[in-house]
Amino acid sequence: MLGDHIASDSYLVHAGKLQARFEAVFWDEEKGHLYDVAGDSDFDGSLRPNQIFAVSLHYALLKGERARRVVDVVERELLTPYGLRTLSANDGRYRGHYEGDVWSRDGTYHQGTVWPWLAGHFFFAKLSVTGSIEELLPEIDQWLDRFTEHLREAGLGQVSEIFDGD
Repeated sequence: MLGDHIASDSYLVHAGKLQARFEAVFWDEEKGHLYDVAGDSDFDGSLRPNQIFAVSLHYALLKGERARRVVDVVERELLTPYGLRTLSANDGRYRGHYEGDVWSRDGTYHQGTVWPWLAGHFFFAKLSVTGSIEELLPEIDQWLDRFTEHLREAGLGQVSEIFDGD
């Protein structure tokens, strides 16, 4: 945009290297999604919603078939009527109810609790792999319609911060 084509070309090269390195480090081919944590010796294959950002953001780190696979697994295992679970219900550490004392609730917050705000990123990611807003709009409308009753029952006109994973 500023006419500095030398810098622009250099940044594009670096961005391409970053994207390739990200995929090489974080992609779990066996599970068909991204590791939650990937380090020198620590790899956590938990299915969590963080990976949707690699597809949903304007400069996505995942594209093509791998992006589609992430969207598919997130939709299948994390998407609920009110948002994305913080952990797959198929994980042994999953806790489907946010209840109990402060320690119990804090321990559940990242172990299956649903966060509604992540749904926007999910639908942006899904749009990026389908490429058709016309195809996706009816699904988004149907998903948003579920909030009509909720807006009358909890916080009157507000969407709750979290929901039970179950």
